[in-house]
Amino acid sequence: MAGNRKIYEKAMNAGHSAAWDQQWDRAIAAYGRAVQEFPEDPDAHRSLGLALLQARRLEEALKVYTRAHQLAPDDPIPLEKSADVLERMGRLREAAQQYIKVADIYIAQRDLEKAIGNWERATHLTPGLIQIHAKLATAYERTGEVKKAIREYLTLAFNFQRMEDNERAIQAVQRALRLDRDNAQALNTLQALQSKTLITAPPVESTDKTADRRHESFDVAPIVADPEIGESDPRGPIGETEETALNDLASSVFETGDLSGGSMYAIQAIELHRQGDAAAAIPIYKQAVASGFVHPAIYFNLGMLLLKESQPQQAVENFSLALAEGKLAAGAHHGLGQAYVALNDPHKAARHLIETLRIVDLSLALGEQERDELNAVYNDLQSSIPKGDERQLLAMNQRFFSLLTGPDWKQRVAETRRQLEETAEGADAMVEQIAEGGEGLTESIAKIDRYMREGYLTLAMDEAHYAIQIAPTYLPVHLRVGQILMADNQSQTAIEKYRVVAETYLVRNQSDRAASILNQVLEIAPMDLSIRTSLINMLRKEERWSEVLEQYIDLADAYYQLADFDLARDTYQEAYTLAERLQVRSDKIVHILHRMADISITRLDLRQALRTYEQIKMMSPEDERTRKALMDLNYRLNNRVDAIKELDELMRLYARQQRPDLIAHTLEEQVALYPEEMALRSRLAAFYSHMGRKADAVTQLDALGELQLDAGLHSAAAETIRQIVALNPPGVEDYKRLLSTLGG
Repeated sequence: MAGNRKIYEKAMNAGHSAAWDQQWDRAIAAYGRAVQEFPEDPDAHRSLGLALLQARRLEEALKVYTRAHQLAPDDPIPLEKSADVLERMGRLREAAQQYIKVADIYIAQRDLEKAIGNWERATHLTPGLIQIHAKLATAYERTGEVKKAIREYLTLAFNFQRMEDNERAIQAVQRALRLDRDNAQALNTLQALQSKTLITAPPVESTDKTADRRHESFDVAPIVADPEIGESDPRGPIGETEETALNDLASSVFETGDLSGGSMYAIQAIELHRQGDAAAAIPIYKQAVASGFVHPAIYFNLGMLLLKESQPQQAVENFSLALAEGKLAAGAHHGLGQAYVALNDPHKAARHLIETLRIVDLSLALGEQERDELNAVYNDLQSSIPKGDERQLLAMNQRFFSLLTGPDWKQRVAETRRQLEETAEGADAMVEQIAEGGEGLTESIAKIDRYMREGYLTLAMDEAHYAIQIAPTYLPVHLRVGQILMADNQSQTAIEKYRVVAETYLVRNQSDRAASILNQVLEIAPMDLSIRTSLINMLRKEERWSEVLEQYIDLADAYYQLADFDLARDTYQEAYTLAERLQVRSDKIVHILHRMADISITRLDLRQALRTYEQIKMMSPEDERTRKALMDLNYRLNNRVDAIKELDELMRLYARQQRPDLIAHTLEEQVALYPEEMALRSRLAAFYSHMGRKADAVTQLDALGELQLDAGLHSAAAETIRQIVALNPPGVEDYKRLLSTLGG
């Protein structure tokens, strides 16, 4: 049902105003109201998507842009924006595929320049897209950009050589030389290929089209600076909490007004505590408790002094009782961490030290959203503790103690946590980074990442070598070396580096990390079949069958893209068998069957394709693509009755969906393909008549009558002419005379 246009326009204007002022929460609320009024309006969805993007709510922005694309499939902007969001989320392969789809839309609109820009972006995110490099080369030829066309042909040559297809690599270089027969790089590449020498990929030239496109409409909202943090107790949370506990305890005593019994013992203990006489203060604190004076601060103070006197087990008992008081919790956890280290229990020590960091970090957070995000980070860290080995945990605890001391420890807690979030991929990697190299390693990795973002690859590589000296066995640094090599267009060397790191993780029995790295390599080089096969073998050994299935499909897709249809079909068949065994969602099986049917058609095995599409129809009765394919195949196999049956079922489907536009388009398309098919003409004429398009109906009926007369079907022709007469078109008398000659 249509919404209120005035409310919609008011909401859109409010959203535009808030967006202009970069007040993204207000803009999101306003655009959301507009979407509520008109849920099918693509403009409102586009605006809402942009506001969510600027607010860094990427998952929501992706959903909204996806919906905007569904509402306006011929508009490239929502799809282009969703590709941008995927890129920001690090889902590079999906982003590249989206950019390719955007380019297809621009091609349909005959905007070659924008199509080129999106192809460039796709190849930048996912090198090895052979078909896209070929399209780019052809496009550059058409636009007269010879240097760029040559670069793409040489890139194709590099990829073909990696696929061990030297003949096609040579053909690509020869195509480049047709554009410039004296091009030195092409001549050298040709000579290398002819002598079976490895070639390197040509450097990628940055262009305006492939530059960062993330700030087109508004600047991203600035990060709010951390609040001012003054100088803190150099002993860390435990030292800061000690002063709080002493003051709270003294206040509690004087508030009671009773300076006898337990209260008197408490006053004496506080005085001895402040004088630094731990041995004398401990028994007096205990007498205060025994006399009935119970307070969380007494337990904290006792824990603190017992820790100093090397009595860690009793310190644990007292610190645990102090945890109930919120203002003492950070110091109590800090003390428990120290006590458990003294008791040689690094797992429990790590848990309490992480809680110390959590409390400190949360106290510096700005707003509920940031607190939720921080809690998630520390929950992940806690969950990773059981996986850490003892050596790692000992090193990590030492790092925590270092972090929680000194006059600037509060600043360093927040800064270190931010660096870890930015430089470590997941909680396990955080633990490993904390344990392996200490603060110097974290800072070094942060520098590497900053240099890479700014394009200073030489500085990034130098810093990576320094980080390796700090922690030679810390594999994420070696991964960054691979990333730098890839950014420097040394893709083959980079892939080998990734492979070595993955194998090392396998040796360490960290198969999840190995699989993650191999998947990263496949995002970079999706056509590297050996790496994909290695990943499949590893996943099979671990019986991770759902992941095996995904890799089978991707491997089959790669064979399909390389036009190796036999291997593609065999691999799709393996994927299909596994999918049935796993009882996966029907849409995944349908995807596999569609590919198998495509291959059958390519190999001109039309009957096998027909059987496959019949199978798809049983699983997905409303699959339009299948219905159309069945129509076409039945016509090609001269099964006209079955073809019309499929058409009628598809028309009923469109009728249920109330899509007369699709009914018209499909019937018109089929009549254009098979103009002499009388059943098609009859159905199109009936549709036109039903829709009140009398002239179009007469045109189809006239053509149908001619076909019937030519076929000697005079009775049927007479019935068709009666239908024309009933519509009373111009020149109806001629049709009446013709009808009389037919005996009607």
